Amino acid sequence: MINQINNKKVLITGASGFIGSTAVDKALELGHETWAGIRKSSSRKYLSDSRIQFTFPDYSNKESLKNHLKELVEKHGKFDYIIHIAGLTKALHKSDFDKVNYEQTRNLAESLIEIDAVPEAFVLMSSLSALGTGDEKNYTPINSNHIPNPTTAYGKSKLKAENFLKGLKNFPYLIIRPTGVYGPRDKDYFILMKAVKGGLNVGAGFKKQVLTFIYSEDLVDVIFKLLEKGIVRKEYIVADGNLYTDSEFNQIVQDALDKKHVVRLKIPLFIVKPAAWISEKATSILGKASTFNSDKYRIMKQRNWACDITPLKEDINFEPKYRLKQGVEKTVKWYKDNGWL
Repeated sequence: MINQINNKKVLITGASGFIGSTAVDKALELGHETWAGIRKSSSRKYLSDSRIQFTFPDYSNKESLKNHLKELVEKHGKFDYIIHIAGLTKALHKSDFDKVNYEQTRNLAESLIEIDAVPEAFVLMSSLSALGTGDEKNYTPINSNHIPNPTTAYGKSKLKAENFLKGLKNFPYLIIRPTGVYGPRDKDYFILMKAVKGGLNVGAGFKKQVLTFIYSEDLVDVIFKLLEKGIVRKEYIVADGNLYTDSEFNQIVQDALDKKHVVRLKIPLFIVKPAAWISEKATSILGKASTFNSDKYRIMKQRNWACDITPLKEDINFEPKYRLKQGVEKTVKWYKDNGWL
């Protein structure tokens, strides 16, 4: 149980998204003055609580952003915590990852410094992808000493944002690198679960693959526990601590869906690669960003997603509420209750 931190003003960017809205729920539960940073066009489906206060910053325009933040601070006071979740996980153009995940993070941090409104803690939602490929021979878990070597445009943009924040003198960053995040409201793992519901279970590559996961509520719990401890200028890998093969993960999903029989397909990576490229190009012609793209291929190709969460255990005594089986069951129930499945 997290002890309530009274009377903190919290800004959560990307608040309309899957992880962002989950973080808003947790901030409200803890009694914080909760601000949701969203676009004016964003859905507020999961932001209906009357206690939520809204703000509409434009992170792409630094001068506009600085003026917006200055006005907010003058009227309501400075934020104690900023949890920066806004970002791109898929993009029409690879350069968009840098523009959003790196440049907009830089604009936000620099604006806060320039108007003297640096919070007690600035949380950057990064990704395990920022660290890149792990040991695929002995499957040694990726740890805090791992030399970053991101293979995706997404991971590279997150690493650039991390390094920028770490280079700011006395800036109170807190970098969170989750592995695969799943839970209610998530649309990415939903695609896989929907396929299993339809009787199809698809895997990529034949070499052993080790997977790791973190349930969305456990992820936001970690953030607020670290904030409660006053921990800044550190980076944390976040996972539930267990390792799963792709077969074990798929079986857990199949059991949660009560699907007795599925067609199991293993597709060679040499077929997955051009298929991802074709999907990416085809959707780009339509002016859309594809979920199945060259970045996704590199993620599917990666065989070792094992990670060491010892620092979390040592610093906040982290123990997840949901292991994969329980988390998937709860997620599937949400999908069914909300008419997704």
